[in-house]
Amino acid sequence: MSRRHPSLSRTFALLAALAALGTAPVRADDYPSRPIRILVPYAPGGISDIAARVVGAKLTEAWGQQVAVENRPGGNGFIAMELTAKSAPDGYTLVMCTVGDVAINPALFKQMPYDVDRDFAPIATISDAPVVLATNGASPYKTVKDVIAAAKAQPGTLNVGTPGYGSINQLILESFALNTGTKFVHVPYKGGAPAAQALVAGDIPLGVLASSTVAPHVPSGNIRVLAVTSAKRSPLNPEWPTLQEAGGGDVNASNWTALLAPRGTPQPILDKLNAEVVKILNLPDVKERFAGGGVATIPSSAAELDARIKREAAVYKVIVEKADVHVD
Repeated sequence: MSRRHPSLSRTFALLAALAALGTAPVRADDYPSRPIRILVPYAPGGISDIAARVVGAKLTEAWGQQVAVENRPGGNGFIAMELTAKSAPDGYTLVMCTVGDVAINPALFKQMPYDVDRDFAPIATISDAPVVLATNGASPYKTVKDVIAAAKAQPGTLNVGTPGYGSINQLILESFALNTGTKFVHVPYKGGAPAAQALVAGDIPLGVLASSTVAPHVPSGNIRVLAVTSAKRSPLNPEWPTLQEAGGGDVNASNWTALLAPRGTPQPILDKLNAEVVKILNLPDVKERFAGGGVATIPSSAAELDARIKREAAVYKVIVEKADVHVD
């Protein structure tokens, strides 16, 4: 019988060891062993920035590793989303996105630098910011039905302000119009604050805006909220009816945030991130911090987030097509 050459035996042993290493289960025991960064597709101060900073600070406390927030605004959120998609799938680069980045952009833009299903792994939903249909305090509109009646009496004459073209606010307006057989004049502003100021000044009679943007003007009577656009009433003011309750049709939309990782991130790391984030979002001080801005925490499993992204992407695709909204 021939004897195996020593060098050949060592080669086989090395290959076997490498194969075993490649199939060994990934463990999250030593994760994180270095700083983590959370990319934010928008400038400081927005809902995704606040969500990233609150969650990031708590992760730093829990794990003893610095979690840094990096704002990468611009390009409709494309810059931060693409950078995350192209990062190493090791749990050290994450992105705090909004519904716009994962469910609306794919419906609006024909050319996208990222694919949500292909490039990202869901971790957890973070926060939910209600959107409202509001009117100037001196307007004749006391209810949603008053708005619908006026819009039907004079189609295409009622001005409605939003934070911008292609925003979730515009798509909510388009959905409201489609559901009620009405037509409005969309007036896009460069952000929610200018739109709210225009509403206070009476430059526009109506606005579809974040509840946190209009809330400071409600006590004075300068702005009157007619309805929230989500299926459930807002914790900011439970007396505000939903559009569905007020006769505005089957509208259910809000501006939420979620934490994602690059696709291919090991499942044990994703599971560890989800478990810790859910724990953080259930802390009383974290709930209070978000509630102070009129935002609710909505911890979820990764599967629940994935289902929500797919469900809402399909809804916004229909709205964009029916309302014929174009941005590129």
